[in-house]
Amino acid sequence: MFKSRKMEKLDPKEKLKIFGPGIVVTIIAFVVAYQFVAPAPSRRISMGTGSLEGAYFAYGKKYSEILAREKIALKVKSTAGSAENLKLLEAKSDGVDIAFVQGGMGALAQTKNLVSLGSLYFEPVWIFHLKDLTLNRLADLKGLRLAVGVEGSGTRILALQLLGLNGITAKNTRLLAYGSQLAADKLLNGELDVAIFVASHRASYVYRLLKSRSIKLRGLERAETYAFRYPYLHVLKLPQGVIDLEADIPSRDITLVAPTTQLVARADLHPALINLILQAAEKIHHAGGGFEQEGQFPTPKYIDFDLSEEAERFYKSGPPFLQRYLPFWVANFLTRMAVMLLPLLALLYPLFKLMPQIYKWRMRSKIYRWYAELKAVDPEIQKDHIAGRLDEYLAGLDKLEEKVARISVPQAYAEGLYALRLHIDLLRNKLYKAREKENNR
Repeated sequence: MFKSRKMEKLDPKEKLKIFGPGIVVTIIAFVVAYQFVAPAPSRRISMGTGSLEGAYFAYGKKYSEILAREKIALKVKSTAGSAENLKLLEAKSDGVDIAFVQGGMGALAQTKNLVSLGSLYFEPVWIFHLKDLTLNRLADLKGLRLAVGVEGSGTRILALQLLGLNGITAKNTRLLAYGSQLAADKLLNGELDVAIFVASHRASYVYRLLKSRSIKLRGLERAETYAFRYPYLHVLKLPQGVIDLEADIPSRDITLVAPTTQLVARADLHPALINLILQAAEKIHHAGGGFEQEGQFPTPKYIDFDLSEEAERFYKSGPPFLQRYLPFWVANFLTRMAVMLLPLLALLYPLFKLMPQIYKWRMRSKIYRWYAELKAVDPEIQKDHIAGRLDEYLAGLDKLEEKVARISVPQAYAEGLYALRLHIDLLRNKLYKAREKENNR
């Protein structure tokens, strides 16, 4: 069978006329919508922790391992502690993106561009001293060799607050700035009388001192009073024999006070990373143990900074829907694209609903517009003007037929084109008959 090329496909220029405006609108809409798409999260972030032997650093390594599974490189930075971590969070360069910060440290922040992701666990205040010392009250530490933590640590800040309430200052007592591990070593060697730590019970040096027979842990005799003065402190109890039942360590219940450790981030940290970090926090801290009950942490309670909006959604509803079932980067890509595609589809749907109608109108108009010229040579319509001009009308009709022969339409619209040609033939026959009548007169 023979197929006319003009019935098979449209000329490229014709296609451009029909679909070009829709394509241009689509591109413009895409560009505009893309402006509202958040950038992809960074693949490298950093975390401020604490001393190498402390719980902060150990937990930081756990976070790093979990984030590495999602192709996020978390650099764990060892620091002096909470005060230094705050400075690093506020630093414009060479800082950190997230950090562990001891509860009660929010007043030291120099900027409002920090947000909390929640608190993670309790950090008791541990006061260890040589077993031979008799200490009935905190005020009895006056005049002793006392390690209170290094500059930049939360331990030092809280220890000095508690000591200050009892009249102990650098003027009447040797307040020594030793790191946690060094302070523990010196206390065990008898080079210190007392060492104060603010740390998780999981810290290795805390466990060493609790097990030592030459060192004694003392509690705070007015723990509720300290918690009343400093609302960020919580009263905890270390039960008798919990460290070693056989050796009865400790030999009695000991009352402690404890701030919480909170996770603080820069306010511009990518929301997707916040969700990922909080999912890691759930895996690490949800089980509890020791002073923490299962499911008690992480929590939006006990924080010093405004809770991140993304963190607030996480605590209310859990991880975003896509992150529950898809790999992090796939879920993040789809989430970002949804921000763009949903409004884009809302715009393009009616446009593409309209395109078939425009196409249909365009194809029909290529045919129907010639009927106006047919009317101009129809002998029945042009009765008053046709006399003596039949040959001219026939010549005009031949030219019209030549133009129509060059029309290109898809096969779906071939019926209209053939109808036009048929009408041209009918009109030609009318003109021939009219000329015959005119010649026979």
